[in-house]
Amino acid sequence: MNVVTNYIKSLFLIELFKGLRLTFGYLGQKKITVQYPEEKTPLSPRFRGLHALRRYPNGEERCIACKLCEAVCPALAIKIESTKRDDGTRRTTRYDIDLTKCIFCGYCEESCPVDSIVETDIFEYHGEQRGDLLMTKEKLLAVGDKYEKQIAKNRELDAPYR
Repeated sequence: MNVVTNYIKSLFLIELFKGLRLTFGYLGQKKITVQYPEEKTPLSPRFRGLHALRRYPNGEERCIACKLCEAVCPALAIKIESTKRDDGTRRTTRYDIDLTKCIFCGYCEESCPVDSIVETDIFEYHGEQRGDLLMTKEKLLAVGDKYEKQIAKNRELDAPYR
């Protein structure tokens, strides 16, 4: 009996018409495709993207070389070297984040006592070689300087979640 019903279904192309009915059913509905470079989908306010080092309003970098972010990083992606300045405070001489190792967990951002290292909502970055994704102190400060207004605004919006 099963062989006969399969033969009749294949003879009258029943499966084909079922598929066409489904396809034509979706034909009149609104499209949900996003044309990516021109249109962007909304991001969560807690999205974690590219890292940045921030500065105080007077231009001095915020990082005090406490090395908490290096200690808490589960992927061991952060390397910090520091030195003491003439006024007795510590500052970093080297602050590297290897983005090929980083898992974007946000622990570095949470552990920072002076809000120096932050993860921005920038997700459009790439590297063509492995060295391109090694973020040095200069690169991190440049990202922080370029997007400081956006970072400060996001920090204000994120304040209730802290």
